[in-house]
Amino acid sequence: MIVTATYAALLALLFIGLSVRTLSLRRSLRIPVGDGNNPQMLRAMRVHANFSEYVPLALLLIYFCELATRSVVLIHGLCLCLLVGRIIHALGVSQAKENYRYRVAGMMLTFGALGVAALMLLAVKVGWMITATTA
Repeated sequence: MIVTATYAALLALLFIGLSVRTLSLRRSLRIPVGDGNNPQMLRAMRVHANFSEYVPLALLLIYFCELATRSVVLIHGLCLCLLVGRIIHALGVSQAKENYRYRVAGMMLTFGALGVAALMLLAVKVGWMITATTA
């Protein structure tokens, strides 16, 4: 079974939750487009947008790592970092009196998952290239 698929499904449910929250806020504040100069709407939009900016690339990189390495423990670790990071980030940025520690922790976990996955893929690629040239 592909581990990344389970986390992709969980992240999709979180994305739907963020989407519904943003749409509900739009309806209650009567803001059809944009943020209407409303700080609460702007925060909801940024949480939703930030999620959609980072999660697809991170999942793709982690999935490639899963195919390249078959290390279930590492893949769970990367996926958990991404999932927890996105939850913490959303909770932090959603607050009017934002506690920046949540934003920073969420982004560090997200960047950690992205960075480790990217470096791991490069390391695997270099390893393959070395094997190919020496064989």
